[in-house]
Order: sequence, then C-alpha cells, then structure tokens
Amino acid sequence: MSETDETETINAPAGIPTGKVLVTGGSGHLGNNLVHLLLEDGHDVRVLVQPGADNRGLDGLEVERVEGDLRDPASLRRAVDGVTRVFHAAAMICTASATPAEQHKLYAINVLGTRDLLRASLEAGVARFVLTGSFSATGFDLDDPSKPSAPTQPFFPFAHAMPYAHTKALAEHELLKACAEGLDAVIATSCGCIGAWDYLPSRMGGTLCDYVEGRLRVYVDGGFTWVRAQDVARGHLLAMERGRKGQKYLFATQFMTLAQLFETAAELTGVEHGLVELPLDLVGKVAALYSGTLAHLFPKASQRLTPGSIAVLRMRRRVDISRAQRELGFEPTSLRTAIHEALDFYARQGMLSRAPLTQVPRTDLAGSAAQ
Repeated sequence: MSETDETETINAPAGIPTGKVLVTGGSGHLGNNLVHLLLEDGHDVRVLVQPGADNRGLDGLEVERVEGDLRDPASLRRAVDGVTRVFHAAAMICTASATPAEQHKLYAINVLGTRDLLRASLEAGVARFVLTGSFSATGFDLDDPSKPSAPTQPFFPFAHAMPYAHTKALAEHELLKACAEGLDAVIATSCGCIGAWDYLPSRMGGTLCDYVEGRLRVYVDGGFTWVRAQDVARGHLLAMERGRKGQKYLFATQFMTLAQLFETAAELTGVEHGLVELPLDLVGKVAALYSGTLAHLFPKASQRLTPGSIAVLRMRRRVDISRAQRELGFEPTSLRTAIHEALDFYARQGMLSRAPLTQVPRTDLAGSAAQ
C-alpha cells in the first residue's frame, strides 16, 4: 500500500551547513546507532547526557558530552550552542497506562522537553532539526488497524490507551508550531527497534534474551512492524539531508509475529524452547484488571504485558514507507539481519550464554517493510 494523496513536486532542501551535530538520547538504542553512523560518516558529534544515567553506549566514542536534562531549559540552551543540526531521539517510553506521577513525567519530558529544545534550537539558529517520532503516534484505520498506516493518517487520540502515544503526538504538534515560527524541522518515525548497541536492553531485546536463555515460557499471538536499528538510524540521516520541512517519514523493515521472531532467534542460535501460547484476549483482560498490581510486583514484566502493549500486538499494525522511499531514497534491509545483530551484541555484552551460530547470508539483506 502506498500514499495516494500527495501529488506535489518534491524538492529536496537546499544544502544544510556542515558543523557540529547534537544528538539527544545518544545512549539509547536508536540514538546510539545514530551516533555510530554519524561518526562513521565523519561528523563532529555532541551528545546530551543525563547525569547519573546509563551512558555505557558512549564509552570509547569520540563524542563531546554535554550534561543536561530535557526538564532543564537552561541546559538545553547550552547543548544547542554552536551546533548546526539537532537529532532529538531522547524520550521517556512507557507502554503502561502510567500513574499520575508517571503521566506528569511523560508530559514533562516528551512534550515540554521537546518544546523547549525546539525553542532553544530556533533561538540558536540551528539549520535543521530531526525529531524521532513513534509509530504509536501515527493514526490507523479504525475498522482494520492492520492496514498499512501512512504518515498522513490522522492520529485519533481516543483510540489509544497509552499516555506515551499521546505525548509523542503532542511532541509532533510542537514541532509543527516551531516550523511555523521558522525552524526547519522534520519527523523521523520509528517502529519497534531491533539490533545492536542495545545496552539496557530494550523490552524486545530483553524478551529475545529471555527466550534464548530459556527464561520465557509463554507468549501471545500477536505481531507488529519492526525496524532494524541500522535502518532507522540511516533513515534519520536521510531525513536530515533530504526531508521536507514539516513532513513526517515512517521507517520500518518488516512485519513479524512474536512466534516468527522466536523462530528466527531459534534458527540463528540453534536453541529452541517450547512456548505455551496464551489467548490474546484473555491476557488483555488480565492485564487490564491487574496491570497496576503486576507493575508493582514485576516491574520489568509489567512493561511487556500491559493493556497498551497487548492492544498494539492485537492490531498487527503495518507501515506504509512509500513516502520515505520516494522522497528520501530509503530502502529497508532485513529483520533477520537485525535479530542476528541483536543476538550477537547481547552475547558480546554477556547478556547471552551463546552467540548466533552463523553469519546471516547475504541473500537476507533484501527485505520488505510494508506488508
């Protein structure tokens, strides 16, 4: 499926000045992949780091570290001083309904923090700004959520259970307001990210580790569109260089069910564990009733089986990447490659007791994202 409502002539932006690049969220999964690509391309990189956070991903990298917090506007003004481009990948991610305190923190970081960074960038004369968007803040067909969503699909807030999705949609609105005030900015939207440089690890990364190590016993029948970390990081660079002001681009690699993800991990490691499939509707009802209790008793597991995450898996959402392909020249690679890179990284970090058995065949480097 591809977009049909855009017929205007596409004009790439004029040359963007080279110079220092600021990355927020550079210690996170997507952000760290972005930092690595920027360094490989020869960019001068500054990273906004939060004091006390896990910044292992930056160790050994030739980057300038500037301490700050998205809730501290003064630190953001210092961070953008002297930079020509900004990649804003930092955000608070939460798939739970969230307590009032968590909701306040989500709003302060994802909405107000983005607003303040946009303002600081505009005041500092930043030439171009790329905001990392979330696919959860992209609309879908209410009658058939599995139909591929395009960036032009309106976001319908009343159909979303997660406050996180609301805050990411509001962050996009802040970007459009900044564009109206003169900032040259675009949105680069990521789906579920899988790949290397995932130090925490991410929720999906932790789930893959649990499967390979035999700690995962059950799963639910659902699926999502995933993106190789390298693909979405490269997409950010393409959006910076070629994206149109105020536009939104979606980046994805491939749709897979959870069963297919685990099957791929088993093939790559040679270890297969029998899992019990739980009915999605039943798990959704249990999560809705006891999500607060589960969050208190099992903080890590609670983020995997929340009403929001179950709803997302049930919808089996697909992505229409045709705008990114047409305007930016984006092409996805392979989710199998992404899973291989993730497992190899986890093994090298000591998170797994075994590494993938073989290298991914070169024939796996061609993938399809939208279907």
